[in-house]
Amino acid sequence: MESCTGGGFANSITNIEGASEVLKFSCVTYSNEYKIKMGVSKSVIDKYSVYSIQTAMEMSKNISKFTNSSYGIGVTGKLNRVDKNNLYGSNNIVYISIYDSKFDKFYNYDLEVKKQSRRENKELVIDLIEKKLYEIVVNK
Repeated sequence: MESCTGGGFANSITNIEGASEVLKFSCVTYSNEYKIKMGVSKSVIDKYSVYSIQTAMEMSKNISKFTNSSYGIGVTGKLNRVDKNNLYGSNNIVYISIYDSKFDKFYNYDLEVKKQSRRENKELVIDLIEKKLYEIVVNK
C-alpha cells in the first residue's frame, strides 16, 4: 500500500520478468479516506498523523491481510510540500514498513528526502524498499 511513492514500488516490481508470480495486487492510497477503507485505523491517523511509522505499519499489515500475502509494504510521507489536509507530521521524512505475515513482524525504516524533485525523492524511497525487502527475503 503506497502513498507518496504513487505506485512506484509496484511499478519497479513489474519491470522484472515473472513479476506476476510475486505481485498479485497493489494499491495507492493518497487520501486518508482510502487508507481507512483499506483498513488503516482512523484513530492511528488521528493520534500519530498520516505521516508516521504507525500509519505505515497499519498500511503494511492491512495490505498483507487483504491480499493474504507473505509480505506487505506500507509507505507514507511528505515529499517537498505542505499537505493542507494533514498539517502535522514531519516534513521530508518518508516512513516505510515491511510486514512479514509468517512471523507477525514489522521491519520499519524512515528516510529523510532532500532532493529537489519529487521524482528523485521517490526513487530514493523505492531503492531503499527494494534493498530492505531483498535483505529480509534472502536472510530467511
